[in-house]
Amino acid sequence: MNAVAYERVLHPTDFSESDAAAFAHALRIALAGKDQLALLHVCKWGEDVSQEDFPHVRATLLRWLHLLPPERQKGLELGDMNVCKFTKTGNDPVAGVLAHLQEYPPDLMVLATHQYEGIDRLLHKPTAQPIARYSRLKTLFVPRIGEGFVAVEDGALRLRHVLVPVDHEPEPQLALDAAACLLRLLQIRDAEISILHVSDEPEGPTLVLPADAGWQVNRYVTKGNVVDTILQVAAEKRPELIVMATEGRNGFLDALRGSMTERVVREARCPVLAVPVR
Repeated sequence: MNAVAYERVLHPTDFSESDAAAFAHALRIALAGKDQLALLHVCKWGEDVSQEDFPHVRATLLRWLHLLPPERQKGLELGDMNVCKFTKTGNDPVAGVLAHLQEYPPDLMVLATHQYEGIDRLLHKPTAQPIARYSRLKTLFVPRIGEGFVAVEDGALRLRHVLVPVDHEPEPQLALDAAACLLRLLQIRDAEISILHVSDEPEGPTLVLPADAGWQVNRYVTKGNVVDTILQVAAEKRPELIVMATEGRNGFLDALRGSMTERVVREARCPVLAVPVR
């Protein structure tokens, strides 16, 4: 898959109310690309699922069009976008989603994720992070609790600030390109991109910066624990999206505590776009 493409969007859904934000993000991005939105549900053995159980694409769009003023309705028509609904059967949602991906790999996967802390993290089995880790696909994690950059109620975009943490490895240009491509796709004309390098070095990695009119690109270099610093900067600057390149797990300690990207996904209060480096 193209590292910066957003043409084919997949959203695995559990049909819960807390999945609404992730569905809204998947639908809004797919609409902008005018290509394909695929919805997937992994059924337990004996579960009876019909097409009507899936999130309602046309009804959602009609609600969005009704609630938004005319000048903000551009791009919300279904048009030629292809909507597909799939089911897989099995008691392991991770295995079910990965089996589907073998047949129908998307450009972007959009997953709802929980932000568990302390004892709650031990009591709940994660699904979003393992799916993204083993699939090696570009994945947008949308917190079930928190604010996203697509409003569930009317589809309005709230994407004005993107935080892009970078290092020399994994390849930092991919994350910056993916962030810029998404902003262009959603036709965000007025945006701020904050490039953050957490290191003892005086300068960050060499990057080709986007030169789109109306975008403000700032670079920051600071010291500290990488994950803690990213989360602290995110809390202070309140971006609507964090974009990170990821190589997955590295070494014994990461196997115990999770990769840096997974920790940011788990603790951030805004969506996180993970861009895998192959």
